[in-house]
Amino acid sequence: MECSDYKCAVHGSVKVRGQVLEGIVVKDRMDKTVVIERHLTQYVSKYKRYMKVTKTLAAHNPQCMAAKVGDAVTVGETRKLSKTKAFVVTAVKKAE
Repeated sequence: MECSDYKCAVHGSVKVRGQVLEGIVVKDRMDKTVVIERHLTQYVSKYKRYMKVTKTLAAHNPQCMAAKVGDAVTVGETRKLSKTKAFVVTAVKKAE
């Protein structure tokens, strides 16, 4: 499916460089934006243990990807697209 979004990583002029991350979509109510949630473990040296951490990030959602809540997505780092967005959705694995 061809899209006319110039901020699309596949069909547009935005280049993906830097980190490539995976996460789950938790919000999709904004126009062309999704919020991704990632679960990480972080080492706490004081207690010599690991702590569970949840991080969220905003990503551009092109029309050709159309990620919805619950989908597992792959996002790539790109130039700043807005005040909060520096990632773009590059692949979608549909939720069951």
